[in-house]
Amino acid sequence: MHLAVWLIERPRWFKRTLLILNDLVMLSIALWAAYSLRLSTLYVPEDLGSALLMIAAPVIGVIVFYWRGLYKLVTRFIGPEGTMRIYTAVIIATVCWALLVLMSGIYSNPRSVVVIYGLIAAGLIRLSRQWAGSLLMRAAPEHKPVRFDERKRVIIYGAGTVGIQLLRALNETGAYETVAFIDNDPSLSGQVVHGVKVVRPEKIGKVISEANVEEVLLATPSALRSERRLAIRALEAYPVVVKTLPALEEIASGNVEVSDLRPIDVEDLLGRDPVAPDLELLTAQVRGKVVMITGAGGSIGAELTRQLLRLEPKTLVLFDISEAALYEIAIEIEELQRRRHKGAEPGPGDTAIVQILGSVLDRKLVHRTIEGLGVEVIYHAAAYKHVPIVEANPFAGLQNNTFGTLVVAEAAKELGVERFVLVSSDKAVRPTNIMGASKRLAELILQALAQEQPTTIFTMVRFGNVLDSSGSVVRLFRSQIKAGGPVTVTHTEVIRYFMSIPEAAQLVIQAGAMATGGEVFVLEMGTPVKIDDLARTMIRLSGLEVRDEEHPEGDIAIEYIGLRRGEKLFEELLIGENTTGTSHPRIFKNSEPILPYEELVTALERFDDAIQRLDQADLQDLLRRTVEGYEPASTVMPASAKDEWQPSSRTLH
Repeated sequence: MHLAVWLIERPRWFKRTLLILNDLVMLSIALWAAYSLRLSTLYVPEDLGSALLMIAAPVIGVIVFYWRGLYKLVTRFIGPEGTMRIYTAVIIATVCWALLVLMSGIYSNPRSVVVIYGLIAAGLIRLSRQWAGSLLMRAAPEHKPVRFDERKRVIIYGAGTVGIQLLRALNETGAYETVAFIDNDPSLSGQVVHGVKVVRPEKIGKVISEANVEEVLLATPSALRSERRLAIRALEAYPVVVKTLPALEEIASGNVEVSDLRPIDVEDLLGRDPVAPDLELLTAQVRGKVVMITGAGGSIGAELTRQLLRLEPKTLVLFDISEAALYEIAIEIEELQRRRHKGAEPGPGDTAIVQILGSVLDRKLVHRTIEGLGVEVIYHAAAYKHVPIVEANPFAGLQNNTFGTLVVAEAAKELGVERFVLVSSDKAVRPTNIMGASKRLAELILQALAQEQPTTIFTMVRFGNVLDSSGSVVRLFRSQIKAGGPVTVTHTEVIRYFMSIPEAAQLVIQAGAMATGGEVFVLEMGTPVKIDDLARTMIRLSGLEVRDEEHPEGDIAIEYIGLRRGEKLFEELLIGENTTGTSHPRIFKNSEPILPYEELVTALERFDDAIQRLDQADLQDLLRRTVEGYEPASTVMPASAKDEWQPSSRTLH
């Protein structure tokens, strides 16, 4: 029993070698027995030619078995389909050997030997595998075989090379029955690929219904995202779980395994086809330089860090107020560097990683970090971004988002940092909440500083929601579906723009690289998505049904809870109409209203005073006066009753 367990734990190549040796022995015995039975004596080859024919039979057999995929079958889980494959392979091998005998010119071989050999060979090969499978199953009862009628019935979407590799991987497990391939290629329609029929996409509903299919597996990892989205949308109407493979280049072995399959994610549905970046432009601004990322442990900050690492900066300065987040991203970056060197420790020429724990409001810390490390480029991603939380904590939100930007930007200007890129938000456009207003104020700070013609290039990049970031509605919906619902949607008509985290970070880096000073870059966010439709799609792609009045027996209910404080039905990306294109098809440049620096400083002093006094009425009044288009969607605070503003003794510096 210990030997059987040991065999189960051996690598696949070792077990395949044992099977090949077994088959060579079994086929040799089968041929010798066939001659002996036919000649009624213990057969001994009479000459060299006969001996060579005896040797050729098992060799031909093993080659045919390999070609027919017998060595990819899991011995413990062969089942009826595997048995039929063994018998087919033995017949082919026997016929091939018979042809060799015929062409050899040796006519003393009885023809009936061919038939007897085939019968004995089929029996020995099948029995040897059955005995081995039985022995292994008794030794490892936790590895139970799947009965023929209990296998999961699946459809593979895509009959190309990857689809065929996936079919083979599924067959190896013995736990799946592939009932059909689906493919858009009209030349494949009605064809049979490795024993599985290819049907057109319009017939998928009929196949799912008649064959009682449980899962559809997308085997189109090399296709454009737009093509994959069409396939996913075609499957939304059916009660099946949809799974997909990662991009082929992400599969390290180069071979498809069942373990590579993963559930469909929203990024597969909403993500866009990538646009190749201008690497020369990117590397010119980053390579060999000291780059600091504030908020490096956040969703965008962490992805910026990953992508900047590929551009080979001299030093990456990771600045974050969260110890846990800073630890996680630092460990990840160090691991990425080790992988690049195949496990070896990073050398002296690699990017140095420096971790700075603290707040962007700490002027002394920020100044000491920039000056001491010689920071040349700053990506400012540190911000409080959750609208309801910032709405409930307006003073903290303004301090961090607006005054944190002021502290870092002024330090950058004073110390001669080459480039400062602010990660902004679509909520800064005609804001209805404190978070959006604080971001627009941060933009105004950079615009004002850029007007003073400093050596530092100040720019900002504005975009909408990113998929699967912390606090993302996608994460919320996923957890609610997993818990059995209900899925909470704020409003039936609420619409948002979405972009993947990697694409957003990549476009931020590219926009920052093409800046000349003071620009507000706007990222093209694609087609807006109705959140209600997103929730329903996520439920359906999980193989579940929405429970509503039309489908009272559904699985997951959707509950409408109303817009939260400060939320809009629609998000905007532009303020003015003066939008121009850039060299990148998804990056645009927009002209925005600008406040002169001195005027802005006066306004910021008033904001600072209101924050120190915790005066919400004065704060709201100042926001209306300073931020164009600001109109709070939450409970409107009364305007300040004060006719004159008196500065406090506290200053901004």
